Amino acid sequence: MTVADDLLGRHDIESTDDMEQLGRRLGAGLVAGDLLVLTGPLGAGKTTLTRGIAEGLGVRGPIQSPTFVIARTHPSLVDGPPLVHADAYRLGSALELDDLDIDADGSVVVVEWGRGMAEGLREIWWELEIERPVGGRGGHVAEEGSTMCGDASRSAEALDDDAPRVVTISRRP
Repeated sequence: MTVADDLLGRHDIESTDDMEQLGRRLGAGLVAGDLLVLTGPLGAGKTTLTRGIAEGLGVRGPIQSPTFVIARTHPSLVDGPPLVHADAYRLGSALELDDLDIDADGSVVVVEWGRGMAEGLREIWWELEIERPVGGRGGHVAEEGSTMCGDASRSAEALDDDAPRVVTISRRP
């Protein structure tokens, strides 16, 4: 497992640029066999972080949320491992994720909404918990499992605003 010690722990993220920069730093050190499980509410920045990871790995883009296709493989442009970007939100069980036959040994695998689903892919993985305020700056932090952040009238664009986030990176189990 290859996440540098200085990346473990809590990171205060002030903008989408900061989120992508954290992802680039992570991606630069990842190797085939690394599994990252991203957890956080809708609009937390999971795909933005993955976009940065992809840049750090040097894989072909564009990086988009795989919610409706479940998983996308992005081949390397620099003789590194491919990135498998999966989204477990629509899956009913870990068995459905296993049915995708993801090459966890030969790829870097990032699974959004993966808590409770992706852990069986590897014995050791990285968990990235992303928290974001609800209702704009200074609001309460949305909890795991939330499907909406704040008022239901907020637009999708508002969910991607530059409200600060907290990313906590830990090694599991």
